[in-house]
Amino acid sequence: MSDGSLWRRWRRKTYDILEVGGTAHPAARFVDAFLITLIVANAVSFALETVEPFATEHARALWHFNAISVVVFTIEYILRLWSAVEIPLFRNERPWRARAKFAARPIMVIDFLAVAPWYLGAFIPLDLRILRVIRLFRLLKLARYSPALQTMQRVFVQEWRALFGALLVLVVMLLFCASMMYFLERDAQPDKFGSIPAALWWGLATITTIGYGDVVPITPLGKIFGSFVMVLGLAAFAMPVAILAAGFGQEVNRHAFVATWGKVARVPLFATLDAAEIAEVTKLVFTQVFAPGSPIVSAGDPGGAMFILESGEAQLSQRGRRKRLLKEGDFFGEMALLEHRRHQHTVTAKTPCRVYVLDSVALAQLVHRHPELLTTIRTEAERRERQQRQAAAAPGKARTAKRKAAPRR
Repeated sequence: MSDGSLWRRWRRKTYDILEVGGTAHPAARFVDAFLITLIVANAVSFALETVEPFATEHARALWHFNAISVVVFTIEYILRLWSAVEIPLFRNERPWRARAKFAARPIMVIDFLAVAPWYLGAFIPLDLRILRVIRLFRLLKLARYSPALQTMQRVFVQEWRALFGALLVLVVMLLFCASMMYFLERDAQPDKFGSIPAALWWGLATITTIGYGDVVPITPLGKIFGSFVMVLGLAAFAMPVAILAAGFGQEVNRHAFVATWGKVARVPLFATLDAAEIAEVTKLVFTQVFAPGSPIVSAGDPGGAMFILESGEAQLSQRGRRKRLLKEGDFFGEMALLEHRRHQHTVTAKTPCRVYVLDSVALAQLVHRHPELLTTIRTEAERRERQQRQAAAAPGKARTAKRKAAPRR
């Protein structure tokens, strides 16, 4: 193996460990756990440094821990930058351009700010209190390992226009309320409402519903207007909350839809459908999870739905016939549904199973739009029926052949 290919191989492994994570490499989970623990430990260390007796007694240990953390985070940053050329999006880019684009990503900027002040402090005299505060950027590195935080980041990016509009409404409302209170209260309280900027403090505390109580209206008109602002503040701050809640819900639903779409697309029954048709199926099915040993279908149950095994293994048993193992992609219950009869078999989960359920209404809609699916379902059901009959008849045929072959006495 040449040095170039060995170098690329190690670079690929580094990318799998640091960027892909999960099951991409055996060491990925360990590295992620170590870095998360180190980030949390840095946050605890930052807090303990503000406790004067503890910081004085353990100053040397805290300094060494901070130095080691900076070294580890620096190595992590360099390795991420080095392996950035393995990202599929950047593979057609020149190495320096790919690394420059990767370094400009927000999460990489956070990684840089987490270590840069330490090196700047070695050459430029900086206030240690500023360095301590900047160290809080290390806590933001957790966003890399939290899917929920990444989802929130995407929501903010997607909804920034609506959030900016809500912010403008709040600013206009704040200026209006402060201006009105200035005219209503300036004569009675010139020290607190003597100018519009001074009245802004009251407006902000009231609109945000915090209401510190240090500045309050005392005139009758001022109290009436203040009551109006209190109620208005509840509605005003509901806008950004509603925007974020709606955006978060859409993002979660989008993620769930994409995940389900990918799983449905792998089911052999839907292999002939295109992307748009699979998306249509995704909207019709719902999922159920079964623990090992739980019955998915019991003999005698009404045939109200057909089931598709998305993951796991299950065992199908029927009186007088051999048991059959069902695996990912197998479906069952279709004939009971189509013929409007009760199930003649029992299906039990052998391992944790996730099952797609297609009820009678959904199946009718699907077959109406894609009649070929009904043919596929019936053909597969008939094939399995023939196999079961042949398997049941095989022992009898074997015994008959054995008797014929036996010599007569």
